[in-house]
Amino acid sequence: MEPEPSAPSTVLAKSKIEKPKKADFRQRAHCNPLCDWGDCYPASPDHVDWSVHFPSFFEGSLERLQLNTAENPIEYLGVVPDARNGKAGTHKVRFLDVGCGFGGLLMALSLKFPDKLMLGMEIREQVTNYVGKRIQAMRQGAEGSPSHHNVSVIRTNAMKFLPNYFRKGQLEKMFFCFPDPHFKRKNARRRIISHGLLSVYAYVMAPDGLLYHATDVKDLHEWMDTACEEHPLFRRVPLEELEGDACIEAVTSETEEAKRVKNLGRFGHDVYLSVFRRIAPLSDGDGR
Repeated sequence: MEPEPSAPSTVLAKSKIEKPKKADFRQRAHCNPLCDWGDCYPASPDHVDWSVHFPSFFEGSLERLQLNTAENPIEYLGVVPDARNGKAGTHKVRFLDVGCGFGGLLMALSLKFPDKLMLGMEIREQVTNYVGKRIQAMRQGAEGSPSHHNVSVIRTNAMKFLPNYFRKGQLEKMFFCFPDPHFKRKNARRRIISHGLLSVYAYVMAPDGLLYHATDVKDLHEWMDTACEEHPLFRRVPLEELEGDACIEAVTSETEEAKRVKNLGRFGHDVYLSVFRRIAPLSDGDGR
């Protein structure tokens, strides 16, 4: 008697799900954030359908890759129902990684804060595609059980379009990890943290929200510190007060750049980290 064919192995099926390889998504390390931006962006937060990015949190949503890239485009066609655009309901993006790179921080924080929706914004086309496919593979069970349903990524220019995506007082944490230092004096206006941009960040951050910035360039660290210290809506938080903060460990060890700096540590390379709290002026109420 011939043996009956066995059912396909779940383990075997999962083994066929491969994570993307960085080598297939190579691109220049930096882009000019001040150049003309002709790509698609929403007219306002009312036009953003978050169910596309976090389908597991919205009933009836389908898993599909929409990253605002040429390969995986998004169309912002009109106002989205309040339950899906963050105006109503409980499912709102609370953590934002600006310039998320290859997504190391997002992947780590996703597991540490499984109930928080978090988004990465990245200006580079191919890097965004890589992160999106990396998240997709994890959701499909590339490393066992499906995971990382609470994290997503969008290609956009955060210096220009942040208020087009987020409402006043929405974000609890913002991360700026190893941004382009733009060493030349004439390019300082391209830096992701400045007095003017901090006012935008303060608008989308909730009172008591935390802004983390990290770099291995001392001059840039001092620049960002000075900008934050001089802004009336931010106050430094001593790192000793944040002992046990899981985000500190993730920022300094889980990003691709942090790992690079760690490997170079024997040559005197350090990670400079600061955290600032978004404070509420008396006229701002609770800021929500």
